[in-house]
Amino acid sequence: MRQPSASEPQGTAAASAARPRRSALYMPAANARAMDKARTLACDVVILDLEDAVAPDAKVEAREAACAAVAAGGFGAREVVIRINSLSTEWGEADLAAAVAAAPDALLVPKIDGPEDLAAYAQGLPPGVALWAMVETCASLFRLEPLAAAAADHGLTTLVVGTNDLAKEMRCRPDVDRAPLLGPLSLMVAAARAHGLVILDGVYNAIDDDPGLARQCAQGAAFGFDGKTLIHPRQIETANRAFTPDPEAVDWARKVAEAFDLPENTSRGVIRVEGRMVERLHLDEALRLIAVARAIEEVSRAPGDTA
Repeated sequence: MRQPSASEPQGTAAASAARPRRSALYMPAANARAMDKARTLACDVVILDLEDAVAPDAKVEAREAACAAVAAGGFGAREVVIRINSLSTEWGEADLAAAVAAAPDALLVPKIDGPEDLAAYAQGLPPGVALWAMVETCASLFRLEPLAAAAADHGLTTLVVGTNDLAKEMRCRPDVDRAPLLGPLSLMVAAARAHGLVILDGVYNAIDDDPGLARQCAQGAAFGFDGKTLIHPRQIETANRAFTPDPEAVDWARKVAEAFDLPENTSRGVIRVEGRMVERLHLDEALRLIAVARAIEEVSRAPGDTA
């Protein structure tokens, strides 16, 4: 049987990891017009929010609307996620039951302090529904490694940073550059990478500050985040641009993959490509970059999508 070459996709896990998540837009599920609009936006992920974006007296209505939106479909290539209220609230259990029945692409759960919090949400998740977890408490910062390590046991695929809640708990005052949060953000990315998880950066609150958003998206990309959560459609283009691989980097990645595909290099750990020494560890990153770029191209060509 022919073995796949270095430049070919390496199975479903690689394909899932490569799925574009450059822009993940929170949409208040109580706002039917907003959810309809989400079907036409260029975001990679739509998060139908039952938590922070919904007032207490609108929680039940929002739950019903979110589940109806998932059932109606029409989101194209966009990943559809429902963020529920915590099980410690009066709405949490009903949210969980309804979201499980609706079967979106993923269920996003808030305020996870450690691995023991995952089990209650993971129980009963149907096949094909992933678990995403918000990392937004001080307690979670000291348990990032065991939390990420427990991912495989609970279907956890993605960590989402909740910078607003974390800053509130820490009583810090982050600006655009988020100096008080640089340590936590770096540790979150490291924990995710140690266990093969996707990780999305927190929101930027200044909706009309395009330069500030661009600066923070660039910072998030430099840290290694896969994308950024957003609170307004006008932020999508900036996030997509920041987290789309640079064409020159993708071109170099293809050269690395093609070089390792040569018969004389398939068993070598270090080779020379255009005068530069390249190790096999660089091949892994090259393949990831190629897969991400290919997935973004496929999304952009999907019928009815503008992503």
